[in-house]
Amino acid sequence: MTDFPKALRGKAAQKGLLTSLKLVAEQRSVDGTSKLAWGMPDGLVVESVVIPEQGHKTLCISSQVGCAMGCRFCHTASMGFGRQLIPSEIAGQVLAALEHIGEREHLRNLVFMGMGEPLANYRNVLKSICILTDDLGLNFSLRRITVSTCGLIPEISRLGRDTDAGLAISLNAPDDKIRDQIMPINRRYPISQLIEACRNYRLSRRRRITFEYLLLAGVNDSVEQAMLLAKLLKGIPSKINLIPFNESSDIPFKRPIHEQVLAFQQVLKEANYTAIIRKSKGRDISAACGQLYAELKRPK
Repeated sequence: MTDFPKALRGKAAQKGLLTSLKLVAEQRSVDGTSKLAWGMPDGLVVESVVIPEQGHKTLCISSQVGCAMGCRFCHTASMGFGRQLIPSEIAGQVLAALEHIGEREHLRNLVFMGMGEPLANYRNVLKSICILTDDLGLNFSLRRITVSTCGLIPEISRLGRDTDAGLAISLNAPDDKIRDQIMPINRRYPISQLIEACRNYRLSRRRRITFEYLLLAGVNDSVEQAMLLAKLLKGIPSKINLIPFNESSDIPFKRPIHEQVLAFQQVLKEANYTAIIRKSKGRDISAACGQLYAELKRPK
């Protein structure tokens, strides 16, 4: 960059890193879902997923290599924790995906629901959001960005003060007994504290908190548990995403039958909640976070 002063070029060479993510693997589903594995300069791999929706696409991006939260239903948890992604690697997934799919006008939503716990990499995630939403960056609307967390309460409060990006809570249980079993974070931040943080969360006008509820057969999918969930979330501006579990041979949970999912949803609807059954995407490929990474690392 010869149009920069020599001293500035020297400082940039010492402090800056100009690189891009390299696509090392891709899987495409019959439903249009694309799982993208990006190679980084240190040899590690991170994943993103392009999800087709009606009339647009959503990109699910990662915030860490691996994850330390240990949720028992999650493939990424089995990897352990590798390292934090820096802002350029987080925002770089969006730029690389845009270059790969070539459809900026169709990519509408960004969700921090890939590998890792976003709020455990708080500073870098927040900086990446600034880059993604800046007029001189990728100019995404904050209303089109959602950050998901398993429940890091101090960072939840900070997020509400620092940005108007959407908040999604990976809840997955209506009580501590079940959540302790499937999500170790609940032993540090139990449900009562998590729900209180949600009640106190600063929501901008017309915003709601999204509660993600992964339905596991015989674990958290009964009508009685749906009633407990409805009582638990009473008074919180919210919507509930019901996600039937995608079965895998190396995770010891089963997918509920469809009738059970409908019965669970009906309880929430009767309690006047917006409860949406999320259609499973990419069931014929390694679409769950960490699955494609595991395949790439598996000995040939």
